[in-house]
Amino acid sequence: MQRMLKAVHAKFLALASCAIAVAAVTTAAPVHAAFPDKPVKIVVPFAPGGGTDLVARTMGIAMGQELGQPVIIDNKPGAGTIIGTDAVAKSPADGYTLVMATVAHVVNPSLQSKLPYNYEKGFAPVMLVGVSPNVLVVRADSPFKSVRDVIAAAKAHPGKLSFASQGAGTSAHLAGELFKNLTKTDITHIPYRGAGPAITDLLGGQVDIMFATAAAVGTFVESGKLRALAVTTATRSTTPALAKVPTIAESGVPGYVADSWYGLYAPAGTPPDVIARLNAAAKKAVQTEAFRKRVESEGLVINGGSPEEFDRYAKGEEARWRKVVKENRITTD
Repeated sequence: MQRMLKAVHAKFLALASCAIAVAAVTTAAPVHAAFPDKPVKIVVPFAPGGGTDLVARTMGIAMGQELGQPVIIDNKPGAGTIIGTDAVAKSPADGYTLVMATVAHVVNPSLQSKLPYNYEKGFAPVMLVGVSPNVLVVRADSPFKSVRDVIAAAKAHPGKLSFASQGAGTSAHLAGELFKNLTKTDITHIPYRGAGPAITDLLGGQVDIMFATAAAVGTFVESGKLRALAVTTATRSTTPALAKVPTIAESGVPGYVADSWYGLYAPAGTPPDVIARLNAAAKKAVQTEAFRKRVESEGLVINGGSPEEFDRYAKGEEARWRKVVKENRITTD
């Protein structure tokens, strides 16, 4: 009888141990297992209406369908993307707040002595969306028909010509500063809080030229409201709308190259499984016909790689632009 009681007792202890183990596993399950269970926000550090805004909104629709939650676009312009980027750096690391970054993200550390966030440790890469050319554009009634016309006018009237950008440190700003340095011209930089207001003033004649992203000015070039003089990439664009547009390098400025790109970051410390979920949703979003049709016609070469690939690309860009900024003495004024 005693032997039987001992066996029953041992069996009871074994069952209890199993129950405790199961409970422990259940309790240890991450709180973000159901991610996402509420809307996800993508901060666009520019005013509405520009290329970054367009890419984020087009992507957001498809990402929301994949995630099963709405993706909200939150425009936070100002300080050459620093205001919006800082807001994301200081957000909870739970995957619900992202930033649609551009080349300004990796250039600001070279242009600014102090940033309100830690560039190297403040963010977790999610995905490089794509790379595109900037386009040197003028309004339809501009007297400038070529890059050489712009250079001639700038040399004849130092400081009189102006170029718009979507903010200090952005691809449009750097493209213009590099142009000034390589052509040895004096052209006044006019920064805006996004490509939308910059293009509005370009169309209105308040500024003379703009090195705008292809995504921001594609429809204006196609409609004839803006004239594309050149692209900033090393080779001509394969996009039908820009295929006949020469590069700045072949238009009399040898060695000129200034690409533009878009990529998603989350705050540092975001759990790896949440990053993986966001990356998978972003990949599917950029592969949808709606996204491809909207952005590829405007020069964006879609990437859609892994977080690690994006991290390597961004670090390479940071090093490249740091050298350009230093050698060409580019400042944010």
